[in-house]
Amino acid sequence: MGEMLREDLSAQLLKSNEEYRRLVEEHHGYDRRLEELSLQRFPTPEEQVEELRLKKLKLQLKDKMQGILRQHEQIAS
Repeated sequence: MGEMLREDLSAQLLKSNEEYRRLVEEHHGYDRRLEELSLQRFPTPEEQVEELRLKKLKLQLKDKMQGILRQHEQIAS
């Protein structure tokens, strides 16, 4: 599936799929927190651990979102 069609499908899922929408919102929340942490000039050890944890969680969410997209791509095909 082309990139444009994938973006269209993603936009459609944001409107119609509660789980996908929740995952995207959570992903954005992690992005915001990671941005806050990146502004720390000298992060504490706890903040460094949090940053690593959030990056892993973000990847897990992205994998789940991609899985939902793939399922709907197959249905659309």
